[in-house]
Amino acid sequence: MTHILRELTRPGSKAHKKEIVEGVTILETPPMVAVGFVGYQMTVRGLKAVGTVWASSLKEEFKRRYFKRWRAKNSAFKHKKDQSAAEKRIQDHADVVRLICHTQMMDKLKHMRQKKAHVMEIQINGGDIVDKIAFCKGKLENEITIQDVFNKDDMCDTIAVTKGRGTEGVITRWGITRLPRKTHRGLRKVACIGAWHPARVSYTVARVGQNGYHHRTEINKKIYMVGTGEVNCKEGEYNARTAIDLTDKHITPMGGFVRYGEVKQDFVMLKGSCPGLVTRPITLRRSLIPPTNSVAKEEVTLKWIDTSSKFGHGRFQTAKERMDYTGPLKRDRTE
Repeated sequence: MTHILRELTRPGSKAHKKEIVEGVTILETPPMVAVGFVGYQMTVRGLKAVGTVWASSLKEEFKRRYFKRWRAKNSAFKHKKDQSAAEKRIQDHADVVRLICHTQMMDKLKHMRQKKAHVMEIQINGGDIVDKIAFCKGKLENEITIQDVFNKDDMCDTIAVTKGRGTEGVITRWGITRLPRKTHRGLRKVACIGAWHPARVSYTVARVGQNGYHHRTEINKKIYMVGTGEVNCKEGEYNARTAIDLTDKHITPMGGFVRYGEVKQDFVMLKGSCPGLVTRPITLRRSLIPPTNSVAKEEVTLKWIDTSSKFGHGRFQTAKERMDYTGPLKRDRTE
């Protein structure tokens, strides 16, 4: 996370036409790769797969996902070269078509330890089955960038797993009130867990148990920025420069993001926080229930993006600014 400065343009708000500072989350979003598509038929027992068509060449990071212990000689997906039969089944029987995509861990996210790709199915909507199949075939082995899906000022939902905290008591887990100081045998407890009858503990009573590491969906987060990665920027182009702050700087703060490192690839900037650890994957989707209020309609213009160090009380925005103030330090000397 970092923070930004902008001018609020929301008529009716007390802060209208005033500068405000807001916390934002930077999510690195390297392009995903489409490797196949699958067709599903709607039955009385739910969706049933009728066929899968794979791309002619699959990357190693995608194949690694299908082995518990990877060896270079492993050969997954010994599929037939002629997949017209599967495509014909999809065309004749499928009601739903989904594109199979994976992340690029070894090519784009080299600073991450993980080499197995994350794989997901993305449903294709619009047109008939023939149009959907043609669309999927046109995407095979091609990269799908974040700019193809989201734009600035859009609203999106985030789906992720929250930070795990292990077993916690009722005070931390449910936020109930502590008992009085003189309570016998502990005060961070629930005093009465229920009446004699019904002779069981109701589900509404706060109890000890797992806290965190839960699947959560947070809806309607505003996209403040869809940025170009540092590796994709042209010469003289900086992705953290604004119309007012003309400093030559990229989105990565001094020293890198804590427990993550540098953001080299394309990224999105969301208002507020997101669930999960900094290295945990987050699924972004278009809002299922798009709001129509002034927040969703507001056009955001960033004045300044903070790039000071996040390891402590950051003082300088760039290494040049620090050098101009302190002069060369011992660590800056070269042999």
